[in-house]
Formats: sequence, structure tokens, C-alpha cells
Amino acid sequence: MSRRWKVFRRNRMALLGAVIVGAMVLTALGAAWIATHDPETRTESFRTPPDSAHWLGTDENGFDVFSRVVYGARASLVTAVSAVGFALLFGVPLGLLAGWHGGWTDGTIMRLVDVMLAFPSILLAVAIAAALGEASLTTVILAVGVVRVPLFIRQVRAAVLQVKSQEYVTAAQALGAGHTRILLRTVLPNCIAPILVLATLSTGIAILDAAGLSFLGLGPPETSPEWGVMLTKARVYIQHDYQWMLLPPGLAISLTVLGFNLLGDGLRDAYDPRQSR
Repeated sequence: MSRRWKVFRRNRMALLGAVIVGAMVLTALGAAWIATHDPETRTESFRTPPDSAHWLGTDENGFDVFSRVVYGARASLVTAVSAVGFALLFGVPLGLLAGWHGGWTDGTIMRLVDVMLAFPSILLAVAIAAALGEASLTTVILAVGVVRVPLFIRQVRAAVLQVKSQEYVTAAQALGAGHTRILLRTVLPNCIAPILVLATLSTGIAILDAAGLSFLGLGPPETSPEWGVMLTKARVYIQHDYQWMLLPPGLAISLTVLGFNLLGDGLRDAYDPRQSR
């Protein structure tokens, strides 16, 4: 662990990503104390530029933009983490089964993965969200989560294929340990590193996909403080010099995704054995 921390600490971009992600998490947790107004309560000002009362101005409905961006961090992080958790819940077990058992089990699972990966992720997410019908946060979580499942299956399968040929796995089999015990206590712990890296990178992509679905009208209601919803409403006024309605949510999405990508790259380098020197 000390070696990994040293490698991670030497990577300034990874530290920057950790700071950005930490700041977004703190913002989401402390939204009630940071926000200056209720994000879903209309004020008496409509489409007003930033001033002392409204730090980032107000939108066309009279909502305070700063407060909605702050609460949008909570909505976006909850959506992304829930979607990645859904992908982990289904992707890790299926990847373990495919890599460990091989044969027809591996063939069946991987052919399904190939079919899902044949479609662009955002297109598949749109199709799933449209099939579910109801435009809500739950729909976005399920759509984005399903899209991420095949990536975790493929990653876990590759890790299992590499681990199961090791001597300690052979020793566990020789001692008479069952398949379930070997998978959970021997194989899975040695696959944590690639799973952790992929989960971190996937969280940033999930935020982007969730914002895209909300932008297309497949996400939460229009009054919800969510970054994609804010972009959807603000794009109508893009030619009317109302940048304060468009830039804050767009910059928040970009900064958060950048933070998770930098953090994921740093974790990948830290867990890479070639960095041990």
C-alpha cells in the first residue's frame, strides 16, 4: 500500500483529480449549507445577471443558478455512483463466472457482451431510457448502469483469466476448496485493482451520459436541480447573451468528469506493477 501511495503522490495530475472529486463530494454533502437559496423555489427575479443576491444570476423560471448548480452536484454524483454500483452488482459476478468456468458459460456471456458493445453507449442508453418510458432519475440510473455492465464483465473476466493460472489458486484447488470459496476469497481480492480503476473512470463517464439523457429530456423533471436539465433549459437562450445560465452547469460537468478521469488514471498507474521502481 505504501508503494502505491508513493506512486500516486508523485502524480500531480492524479492529486488534482482527487482534489476536484473531493471538492465535488463535499459540495454534494453540504449543499444545504452552501446554497444561498432553495433550488426549487422561484424568486422575484427572472433571467437576471449575477449580483450580490444571486451569485450566478437566475434562470428563466426565477431559480437561483448557483443553488441549482450546488444541488446539481448531489444529483449527478448520486446518479453516477448508483449507476456504477448497478454495473458492479451485475458485471462482477458475470465476469467471474465467464472467466472461471469458461466453455459455454463464457461463450454465452461474452456473446451478449459483444452485442451490447456493438452499439454506441449513449445510443443504447437512450434506447433503454425510452423503453422504460417514465422520465425520472431512476430511469437514468438504470439506463446508464445497464450500458456500463458489459465493460465490467469484460474487465473482470480478463482479470480472472490472469489470476486463475497463478500457483496460489492451484494450491487452493489442491486443498479441496470449493469453486465459490476460491472465487470469493482468492480470485476476487486479486481482481480488485482493475475493478477499482474501471469504477472510478466509469463514474466520470456516467455523469456525462446522465447529463446527456437529461439534456434529451429523458431524465428528471424540468424543475429538478440537475446539470443536464439546466443545460436543456439554458440552450434556448444561447443566442440571447445569457451565458450565466449555460456556463455554470457545463463547467461543473466538465470539471467533475475531468476530476474522475485524472483520479482513475492515477489509480491505474499506482496499481501498475511496472511502477514499482
